[in-house]
Amino acid sequence: MAYPEPLERLIEAFERFPGVGRRTAERMAFHALRDARARELAPALERAVRETRLCRECCNVTAVDPCRLCADATRERSTICVVEQPRDVEALERAGVYRGAYHVLMGSLNPAEGTDEGDLAIERLLARLRRGGVGELILATDPDAEGEATAALVLEAVERERLDTRVTRLARGLPAGSAIEYLHRGILEDALEGRRSLRLRESGAGPGSAPAQPAGDSGR
Repeated sequence: MAYPEPLERLIEAFERFPGVGRRTAERMAFHALRDARARELAPALERAVRETRLCRECCNVTAVDPCRLCADATRERSTICVVEQPRDVEALERAGVYRGAYHVLMGSLNPAEGTDEGDLAIERLLARLRRGGVGELILATDPDAEGEATAALVLEAVERERLDTRVTRLARGLPAGSAIEYLHRGILEDALEGRRSLRLRESGAGPGSAPAQPAGDSGR
């Protein structure tokens, strides 16, 4: 016997969450029906959608525009740390190892999941760089296949613009396949201190290629 239509729609809604399959969605739906506190999800979701937006400067999720980090006059504006998601900004801020500006791409290059260059906030990053005043761009994408492809894509876009900005990558102290949001302070601090300069190989590496080897510069 099929579930009632309203329940089925609720299950399907939960299935849209990343990593949630049919059985997990069913458990979540029945929990929402059973526990009154779980029903706070709906108004919380509606409020988040209604009251948050992307910062016009760094593209981070914020309730005020510009966000509190972009509005902070004590931040070092000549350095921009490029990350994939807002949660990466939170991880770096919790660690307290970085005092520059940020730029959030709102995703990573993953054509298999429908994410391509046009879905990332790369053009808005280039617009910031064209205004000048940025001496270093730190690519802090995750050290996995998607993160490496995204770093190469950003690097290619910056080099195509012929901007006088040094591009660096977080050092390989980051565990391969890990996500920045789960790393502790020591790993993040070592990775930032050991970042290195990047350049595309003369063979013409494309967006899907891994970033080139260090150009004889540890980035320290």
